[in-house]
Amino acid sequence: MTDRAFAKEGPPILVTGLPRSGTSWVGKMLAASKELVYVNEPLNPQHPPGRSPGVLNADVTHRFQYICADNDDHWAAAFADTSRLRYRPVAELRRNHRPYDLAHLVKYGTAFTAGRLLRRRALLDDPFAVLSAAWFAERLGCQVIACVRHPVAFIASRERLGWAVDLHALLDQPLLLRDLPGPYTAELRHLADSPDRIAKAALLWRMTYATLAELAERRPGRVHLRRYEDLATEPVSGFRDLYVACGLTWTDRARQRVVAATTGHRSATKSHVWSVRGGLSRTAFRPMDSAAALRSYRVRLTPAQIERVQELTADVSKDYYQSEDFE
Repeated sequence: MTDRAFAKEGPPILVTGLPRSGTSWVGKMLAASKELVYVNEPLNPQHPPGRSPGVLNADVTHRFQYICADNDDHWAAAFADTSRLRYRPVAELRRNHRPYDLAHLVKYGTAFTAGRLLRRRALLDDPFAVLSAAWFAERLGCQVIACVRHPVAFIASRERLGWAVDLHALLDQPLLLRDLPGPYTAELRHLADSPDRIAKAALLWRMTYATLAELAERRPGRVHLRRYEDLATEPVSGFRDLYVACGLTWTDRARQRVVAATTGHRSATKSHVWSVRGGLSRTAFRPMDSAAALRSYRVRLTPAQIERVQELTADVSKDYYQSEDFE
């Protein structure tokens, strides 16, 4: 697939970054343009939201599924359908039959059909695609928005949820290990069975954002690294710049929605209400107070833990943050 294939509607957009780095927020703010069809985590190995062959007709076998030129025959066909908003209802019904699944089928089937008719572009919001971002940029022709969150805040958020990193999901993918930059393969093997959640999360952060930094250098103009903290501090100007980078139309309506979604309350216009569809989730998008979100790490980690995270991630975080950024 080439860029020319999307000459009329424009290329699909991938919003990625590690889970808890703001991908859902960024994706929803871009979807406020009304020029995109929002597709939630097609590479998530859990159902819901993943394992929906109507949306992505491929079998996801790992968290952070790695896709590259050496294994992409099946993935290229599946994502060609997704990026062109071709829904597969028969494949969906063969796998998923619950009432929620039927509602999900109607929602996405309708959205994909309307999107094609209105010549909208696909927006893939998927943190589980982060280690395959190069393939999405180079093979699928995506504009890639990669969200970066300070490692202290990233790990504090995961600790609040009690999340542990499964490094075996990475070690079980030989092509991923082959292509990882730096010494990360040895570190993955060393920590794979460790109970140290902070060390594991720090390693995942380092290897992910070292990989993305290399990709951004290789594909300027196609891969856009954005710090969560910058968008949270100046959301209107930050998202306006992202709209321009993605070829989207910045309107007053989009600006109002960004403001409403970054002040922790609903828009005063009453014409739009954000909601979490498909049930409540601890990870789904919801309006927030961006300034308060930046301070929350201070009550989630001890000073000793904060210092440790900074030490563990310093070799990569120095390329994204100054030491005073989190003082």
